Amino acid sequence: MPEPPTAAPPTASLPSTFDDGDLYDLMLSSISYGFDFYFDLARQANGPVLDVCCGTGRILLPCLQAGVDIEGVDLYEPMLRTLRAKAAALSLSPRVHQADMSDFSVPRKFALVMIPFNAFIHNMTQAAQIRCLELCREHLLPGGLLAFDTFFPSLEYFSLPEKTRVLEGEVPHPQTGLPMRMYDTRTFDRVAQTQHSLNEFQLLAADGSIAAVHRSEIISRYIFKHEMELLLRVAGFARWEICGDFDRRPLTRESDAQIVLAWSA
Repeated sequence: MPEPPTAAPPTASLPSTFDDGDLYDLMLSSISYGFDFYFDLARQANGPVLDVCCGTGRILLPCLQAGVDIEGVDLYEPMLRTLRAKAAALSLSPRVHQADMSDFSVPRKFALVMIPFNAFIHNMTQAAQIRCLELCREHLLPGGLLAFDTFFPSLEYFSLPEKTRVLEGEVPHPQTGLPMRMYDTRTFDRVAQTQHSLNEFQLLAADGSIAAVHRSEIISRYIFKHEMELLLRVAGFARWEICGDFDRRPLTRESDAQIVLAWSA
């Protein structure tokens, strides 16, 4: 009996969460996850830095303010538009490029290439994962460092109820102080190693009623530790570390994160 065809990556029907940079920034720009780790790496890099999937500038803009020679790449023009507006308000002139992380070219090489905030999991095919890593390696100076993070696909995480609306967080609106809430409804394909998230952003009024609702979706593909090592090897890296958290301790527990450090030759 012939093998069944490989399933195509799932497709989205709603706008991507990254299609509205201002709304994304309202909900997520204040999240500190990984900030100190990447900010310190950028300041300590002995050369220029490339922020792949730079988004609205959560890390890139503070690096620019600190005097880091940094450029950014992002696929979504709305994210870059918000980044540029924030930069103009700070009298900064960022160098950013609109491109997919698996298909980009920047005309110089870097001491540090970073892919913050779990962005690598948006490479939806193995070919895209490998090409992204290859391009990062090709953009590194000799001895340069690639750093990125993904979550570790633990049994506990993938045992969460599916198709259940979960409150992910509540933050105050930066101008009004009124609550903003983010909900996620997840669906998993554990064979394809994909997660579909239906995201709902709610802006609340002073009386507690819902003033506005914005729905979007994200599809991502998760990666196990030994699979990650194989991807790095195929992409041409000869040396790497896979850590369990931003403190660079080894990844040994299912509750760990997955922080990847890989060096060019």
